[in-house]
Amino acid sequence: MSRILVVDDEQSMREMLGIVMRKEGYQVVTADSRSQAAAVLGKQAIDVVVTDVRLPDGDGIEILRHVKAATPETIVIVMTAFGTTETAVAARKLGAEAYVQKGDLDVDELKIVVRDALANRRLREENVILKREVGQLHGLDRVIGTSAVMASLFEMVRAVAPTSSTVLVTGESGTGKELVARAIHGLSSRSDGPFVSVNCGALPDTLLESELFGHIKGAFTDARQSKKGLFEAADGGTLFLDEVGETSPPMQVKLLRALQERRIRRLGGTEEIDVDVRVIAATNVPLEDLVREKRFREDLFYRLQVIPVRTPQLRERREDIGLLAEHFLEKFGREMGKRVTRISKEAIALLERYSWPGNVRELENVMERAVALETSSAVQPERLPDAVREPGRTDSAPLIGPGFSLDAHLRSVEARLLGEALEMAQGDRAEAARLLGVSPRSLRYLVQKHAAQPELSNKN
Repeated sequence: MSRILVVDDEQSMREMLGIVMRKEGYQVVTADSRSQAAAVLGKQAIDVVVTDVRLPDGDGIEILRHVKAATPETIVIVMTAFGTTETAVAARKLGAEAYVQKGDLDVDELKIVVRDALANRRLREENVILKREVGQLHGLDRVIGTSAVMASLFEMVRAVAPTSSTVLVTGESGTGKELVARAIHGLSSRSDGPFVSVNCGALPDTLLESELFGHIKGAFTDARQSKKGLFEAADGGTLFLDEVGETSPPMQVKLLRALQERRIRRLGGTEEIDVDVRVIAATNVPLEDLVREKRFREDLFYRLQVIPVRTPQLRERREDIGLLAEHFLEKFGREMGKRVTRISKEAIALLERYSWPGNVRELENVMERAVALETSSAVQPERLPDAVREPGRTDSAPLIGPGFSLDAHLRSVEARLLGEALEMAQGDRAEAARLLGVSPRSLRYLVQKHAAQPELSNKN
């Protein structure tokens, strides 16, 4: 329900406009002066301001200037009983939606102005979201696979999508958790609404709180104007919380409250804002383990895991490797303008034997590199990384034997992939984190953990 602030020193005008706007279904707040209007604007989110020009302690043009500086999306309509061309021009230049004469005020016309202005603002907001999603398909057409485990995943997605339940998508990094979340959204009744995603592990608490819940002007040093959060931006649609396991205990409390009450409060504000949002969360770390370690709230875990969906590892669906590799070949060939049209049998055999600890994301990176380096029409084995071509990593040459240590082997694989990511990213840690599908915080931990490994000696 949109909220309108009516500012006028005449009580009869305030009451009349209040009655008219409430009948239209709006919430109405009134103020009789510039200072009282400023107090209301500092405490509440206002969608439309209807203000008189002449007020006891100033004028409506100053209110207009203040509102547009603090919250540019707020609609302002200026009224006056003593109109001049100069005032009308000034109001329009400052962003007033309309400038009307009180003497011959047409209430029906004012209702139309307010209704149309709110509709246009909604269209602008939706347009911003749509532009963000250009080129991103919804539904299952972006999730590639014909294996039995993928067929089961598709069946689960189709069953879950029509519900309004919260979903927790689990799986290793690089298995396509966000694609699954988008598919659930695209097949749901909310598909016409926005799909908004945020990586919870990529932001410190203060920034994450502002990103999720928004903030009011002055909430912190750089908060020069009020801002909607992603919960509000996703209203009527889906909010995807990636890496939810990396949120801090204080943030977990705020998330739990938002999920339970379907209400949020902007950072620095006091007003409760209702939101209609479906939440899909994702994690590559078992939340049950974090709950046992007292690092994740048990009540939030159960609130998120109403319906669990697991994305399979690539090594669980080897029959899909060739199909995925061909998809990435076509994608990068088109993007790079290269005529690399196929993958040699020898290269396909190596791809299908590799263990893919980085899952589909690692395969995508390998194919991007191969297409970039290939000079013939077919991807050759030499264009694949050493890790993929190394015989010791194939299924036909088992690693387990005398003196084998799983912990040591996993550390070695982790260090090697970390080194490769840093090399591909040319030392850019943010890009390396993206390539590995981990948060910057997790990457810093991995670099510290493997700092002494030879794989990182020349790359860190």
